[in-house]
Amino acid sequence: MVDLKVMPYNLDDAGVKWVKDTIANMTIEEKIGQLFVNMGSSRDEEYLKSMVNNYHIGAVRYNPGKAEEVYDQNKILQENSKIPLLIAANTEAGGNGACTDGTYVGVEVKIAATNDKKYAYEMGRVSGVEAAAIGCNWSFAPIVDIDRNWRNPIISSRTFGADADTVLECALEYMKGIQESGIAPAAKHFPGDGIDERDQHLSFAPNSLSVEEWDKTFGKIYSGLIEAGLPSIMAGHIALPEYVSHFNPDATLKERQLPATLNKYILTDLLRGKLNFNGVVVTDASHMLGMTSTMKRRDILPTAIAAGCDLFLFFNDPDEDFNWMMEGYKNGVITEERLEEALTRILGLKASLGLHKKAKTEILPPKEEAMAKIGLPENKVVAEEVADKAITLVKNNENIFPISVEKSKRILLVGVKGTEGGFGKFLALMGGAKKTPVDIMKEMLEAEGFEVTIWESPIDKIAKLPVEEQREAMGNIYAAKRPIADLTDNYDLIINIADVNPNTDQRIQWPASKGTPDIPFYIHEVPTIFVSVQCPFHLADVPQVQTYINAYDNKEVTLKALVDKMLGRSEFKGVSPVDAFCGFEDTRY
Repeated sequence: MVDLKVMPYNLDDAGVKWVKDTIANMTIEEKIGQLFVNMGSSRDEEYLKSMVNNYHIGAVRYNPGKAEEVYDQNKILQENSKIPLLIAANTEAGGNGACTDGTYVGVEVKIAATNDKKYAYEMGRVSGVEAAAIGCNWSFAPIVDIDRNWRNPIISSRTFGADADTVLECALEYMKGIQESGIAPAAKHFPGDGIDERDQHLSFAPNSLSVEEWDKTFGKIYSGLIEAGLPSIMAGHIALPEYVSHFNPDATLKERQLPATLNKYILTDLLRGKLNFNGVVVTDASHMLGMTSTMKRRDILPTAIAAGCDLFLFFNDPDEDFNWMMEGYKNGVITEERLEEALTRILGLKASLGLHKKAKTEILPPKEEAMAKIGLPENKVVAEEVADKAITLVKNNENIFPISVEKSKRILLVGVKGTEGGFGKFLALMGGAKKTPVDIMKEMLEAEGFEVTIWESPIDKIAKLPVEEQREAMGNIYAAKRPIADLTDNYDLIINIADVNPNTDQRIQWPASKGTPDIPFYIHEVPTIFVSVQCPFHLADVPQVQTYINAYDNKEVTLKALVDKMLGRSEFKGVSPVDAFCGFEDTRY
C-alpha cells in the first residue's frame, strides 16, 4: 500500500491517521465520488452545493472567471464539502490560468527562449501567488512535453522546447516557484506529447519512441521530477507502444495502442514500478477522442482507475458516470485494494497541503487580502522582461534592422492566417473580441511616425459582398493581380504577421488569390519581415523569407518589445528552444 510518510506526501502520524480514519468512515458512494474531478459548469451556489453533496466529488477544475468570482465559488465549495477539495487551475502561463485578471507571464516556449531558468521559476511563483489567493491548491502544470515534431499543433508553444535537459531544468524551477504558495503541481502529459503530429483531443496520437529513446528523454524528465518530490502527474491519452511490448512481448495491437490513461503497463508497470512514482495520477480530460474512441464510456471509467489513475477528469453526465464507476467497482474491475490505494493517494495529497488542519471557513484567505495579490505591478514587470529576452531573430539574411522612418516610412502590414474554427477558434472566443496583432502593430508604428497600411485580401473583400455577387467576384479572383510597381512604388517595407491558432494543424493557409501581397512572393522586390506571434514553426511554410522572427505570443507587451527591437532600441536576445528551421535545408536559404 501507499507509504504516506515519504515523498511526495511526507505526512506525520497525525496526517496519516486523518487519511486512514477518513477513508474508514466514508460510505461507498463517498469513496466513488472522491475519484472524480468535476468541471464546474456554473458558479451558482445551488449547483455547487449539489455537486459536493450529491456526487461527493474529490476535486474541481472550473471555467475561467474574474478573481472575485472564482474566490466566491471556491469558498462555497470548500465550506460545503464534507472532505476538503482539490481545486485545480491550468496555470500553464501564469496566474491568468487561475483567473482572467491574473498575470500572464509567458507560454513555455517563450520562457525557454529567454535562456534563463529564473523565468520558469517566476512563472511558477506568480502562478502560485495568484492561484492560491483565490482558493486553488492544485495546478495542471508544468507541461513537460518535448517538441520534436514541428507539425504538432497542440504543444507548439506549450513546451519548454526540444531538449530534455532544458525541459527538466525549467520544470523543476516552475515546480519550486508554485510550491512556495502551497500549490501541488501536476506535470503533464505522461508519457509525453510532441513526437506524433496529431492532437489527442481529436485523434489518436501515440508516442512512438523506442524504450531506449524514451528513457533518455521523457524518462529522464519524469525521473528528475519524481526525485524532486513531484506530487502529481496528469496522464495523457497517449499510447507508448514500445514500452508495452517491453513489459509484454506478446501484447496485441490494441494493447500496444491503448492510451496511458487506460493502460496498466504504462501507469502501473512503468510509472509506478520502474519510475517509482508514489504520487497522485489524474487523467487528462475524458471527452478527448484519444480516450473516448477506445471503448464504451461505461468501460472507460473503471478501466482508467484499474490501470492506475487515481482521479478521473470531468463528468460527461454526472449520473451516468457516477453509476458506471460504481458498477465497475461492484463487478470487480476496480478492486477493493485499488480503490483503497487511490483514495489514500488523493487524501494523502490533500493532507500534504495541510487541508486537514484547517476549518472549512479558513481554507481560503480573507477576501480583501486575496484580491490584493492579483495582477500586482511587480509581477506584470516579469512579463515585460520575458518578452524582451525571448523574442528571437531566427533568420537575418539581409540585415534589415534597425528600421527607421527615414529608410522605410511607408509600411504595408499583411495579416497571415490559418484555418478558421476548431480548438483555436474556441480559445479565441474564450478570450473575447480583441484587437488583432496587425491592428496593434499599426497603432504602434504610426506612433513612431510611419505611414502604415493594412492589406485587405480579395477574399476578405468578397466575403463582405451580397451572396449573389460573391460567385462572380470569385470567378474574377485573379483579376486582383497588379503590376509589381504597385508594391515597389507605394511601400518601403512589408511586414507579414502570422497569428495562427492551433487546429487540426497550425499551418499557414494561403488564399486562392496567389500573387497578391497575402503571400510573401515579393521578398526581392520590397524589404520584407515575417513575424510569427504564436507558432514557432512557420518557416516551413515561408522558407523564402530572409528575415524571420518568432515572438511566441500575440500579447500587447510582446508586440511593444518587438517594435523596440525592430527600431534598434533593444537587441534581439532570444535563443530558440526548438528547431525553428523545421529540419529543412531550404528554410535556411
